[in-house]
Amino acid sequence: MTRRGRSIVLAISLPIVLFTAVGGFMARTMAAREDASYQHLRIFEDVVTLINNNYVEEIDVDKIMHGAMHGLADGLDPDTAYLDVAQAAQFEKGEALSAGQTGIELTRQYYLRVIAAREGSPAAKAGLQPGDYIRGIDGVSTRDTSVFEGTRLLRGKPGTTVRVTVLRGNAADPHDIELTREQLAPLDVNSRMAVSGTGYVRVPEFNKTTADQIKREATALQKAGATRLIIDVRGNAFGDIEAGLQSARLFVASGTLAYRQDRDKEKEPIAAVKGDGAITLPVTVLTDNGTAGAAELFAGALQGNRQAQLIGERTRGRAARQKLVKLPDGSALLLTHLFYLLPGGGAIHEKGLVPDVAVEMPTIEFGQTPSTADPILEKALEDSAAKKAA
Repeated sequence: MTRRGRSIVLAISLPIVLFTAVGGFMARTMAAREDASYQHLRIFEDVVTLINNNYVEEIDVDKIMHGAMHGLADGLDPDTAYLDVAQAAQFEKGEALSAGQTGIELTRQYYLRVIAAREGSPAAKAGLQPGDYIRGIDGVSTRDTSVFEGTRLLRGKPGTTVRVTVLRGNAADPHDIELTREQLAPLDVNSRMAVSGTGYVRVPEFNKTTADQIKREATALQKAGATRLIIDVRGNAFGDIEAGLQSARLFVASGTLAYRQDRDKEKEPIAAVKGDGAITLPVTVLTDNGTAGAAELFAGALQGNRQAQLIGERTRGRAARQKLVKLPDGSALLLTHLFYLLPGGGAIHEKGLVPDVAVEMPTIEFGQTPSTADPILEKALEDSAAKKAA
């Protein structure tokens, strides 16, 4: 290897070693795994040498390093991300995001992907759906864009526009959609009597007042004659996980709501306490592919404690927390360090909740008028009627 080649290999390999050390990987694994890790680093060094000596053009060390770091993060989970120096500084300062929003909650799968479009938001009005790929933002590819950066790019001053390039399903051609950012107000729980004896409660997001609102609406429905409740958390990927757990306490009088699992620690139970379980009506929870985060903890707590059955589609699988780990050059890793688990100990993150009764919603193509039919709600009402008759 030439002296120049050794310098490049050292420049790239040293931060990788430091990156690994920061994560605690080498310190907390057995000797055999350490040897395997060093073997991977040696292979990485060989790859860099081959690129340096054989690639047709002069290589850009910074570009290769940036790509390598992104690749390491992408190999973990969608919410873990490598942040460059500028992005890490923004995150560390805790700067508030711009007030204008599109209402898109993002994940990553090769490109940025829509988890859900917030009810009443510009994205929802434009017809964006769970599972849509965001291939570009203002003409720039999202192939190497993290969820953190994608979220920042979609925000801006209210009234300004952002263009997203969307690909749906197996379609060959993407669609460009222009969204006008809005300042979005908190969404309230609302309810109605679906049919005689069955109340319907729509929970579009989980915030600090959601639990009180659910209790209020459920009480009103019960006074109006409801003997059963349908709680709809479809498309709900918004809000803090703790708000979802607080709402679950209304229905679970005793037992474990969920577990927190940090690395190398015993899983920590989140248990019901005295005073929980104020709502005793039988419950059905409606879910879809846009149900994520706090809504998954809520639905999982009720399902796991046999306080509700789930009807609809498998949920997204997003129940974790991240922390910022700074690297020596000022860049950082936004690292998933904690998972939330179901009452039975099963995983939610990247797995999702499996409904007790599966109902698949039809795909709506771009430009197609959505059907007014609601197969998931219809199945829940049918099931509710059968149980009342029994």
